[in-house]
Amino acid sequence: MFKPELLSPAGDRERLEAAVMYGADAVYLGSTSLGMRAAPQNFNPEQLKSAVELCHGKGIKVYQTCNVLAHNTDLEKLPEIIEGAVEAKVDAMIISDMGVLSIVKKLAPQMEIHISTQTGLVNHAAANAMYDMGAKRVVLARELSLEEVAEIRAKTPSDLEIECFVHGAMCVSFSGRCLLSNYFLGRDSNRGECAQPCRWKYAIMEEKRPGFYLPIGEDHSGTYIMNARDMCMIEHIPEMVKAGISSFKIEGRAKSSYYTAVVTNAYRAAIDGYLKNPTDDYKPEQWMIDETRKVSHREYCTGFFFGDPKDDAQIYYEGTYRRNWNVMAEINSCENGRAYVTQRNRFFEGDELEIMVSGSQPLKIKVEDLQNEKGEPIDVAPHPMMKCSFKCDTPVHSGALVRKEAEE
Repeated sequence: MFKPELLSPAGDRERLEAAVMYGADAVYLGSTSLGMRAAPQNFNPEQLKSAVELCHGKGIKVYQTCNVLAHNTDLEKLPEIIEGAVEAKVDAMIISDMGVLSIVKKLAPQMEIHISTQTGLVNHAAANAMYDMGAKRVVLARELSLEEVAEIRAKTPSDLEIECFVHGAMCVSFSGRCLLSNYFLGRDSNRGECAQPCRWKYAIMEEKRPGFYLPIGEDHSGTYIMNARDMCMIEHIPEMVKAGISSFKIEGRAKSSYYTAVVTNAYRAAIDGYLKNPTDDYKPEQWMIDETRKVSHREYCTGFFFGDPKDDAQIYYEGTYRRNWNVMAEINSCENGRAYVTQRNRFFEGDELEIMVSGSQPLKIKVEDLQNEKGEPIDVAPHPMMKCSFKCDTPVHSGALVRKEAEE
């Protein structure tokens, strides 16, 4: 039975550890330059080595992004980045620029090459050309249907792996090649610095009436005319496997460790459930689907996978994420029927909480016998990073996150 790879984002060490803990088969991360996400902390050479050691020790692969559209000055940094990747023993480099590809092949001929979605591959001829140039994997453009993906799979060598984004933010521009951010703020979207102006609310101002804004939009509800929904394909694993997708990629290197943990855990459970019951009509358990709604997200859609998404891929009435759950604490240990935690947000005696358990649905608990670090009874854990404990009869692994649904 073919087992698709679950590929999770790692913007820094904390997010890397979340991906590892909650079931990723591989992670993708960036060095401090030439990756398509400049906002996260990313990894310096020493941190990269440590990250690879952690992942390889658990049988997890590490792919390093080097996928900006490189300018001349960027090429000067490239030899050092390639050398760092080789020394750290990363499993592959993700590349979009053909000049960068040629330099990597010259300086690190044994390095596995993955062609980034930024390249915009939408046909089998292009995929075969990349294979002939030494690519082990192609990350297809998000503008493809599953039917088109299946045709690319059928008309390319079987050892060419196919990776597709299956969850996370979508972009209004083709394969993320946007110039709005460059134009408005001088932040180059194609070099990892996108300011997401597609999420802004726009209006027209008439020349002779300054300060009087006229709304523009395709719907009476609002004017977010470029604000795409997020993608969520957790309910369509059989279709993706049938199309020949080798790696299921979660978007979100700039998102929180909580996001990485929750979404990785949900897809891990859903994929494993499918492998136990590999039928065309397999559907994940409801709790797995519900998990994808417990992170910051926009309304979901299935992108282009099932055809042109004109009718359901845009949000007109808001430009922000929905966030209905908050992390309250992190489990340090569970001993003698108690959970010892480090507080992240204030919670109270009697609160209804959930503990995220790797590989299974969350554990629902009620905070009882709340105590501070000295073992003294308290009614509330009010201070960030304070140590405290409460009753917990079910053993839970250290590092597990404790959360609470936000009040209306």
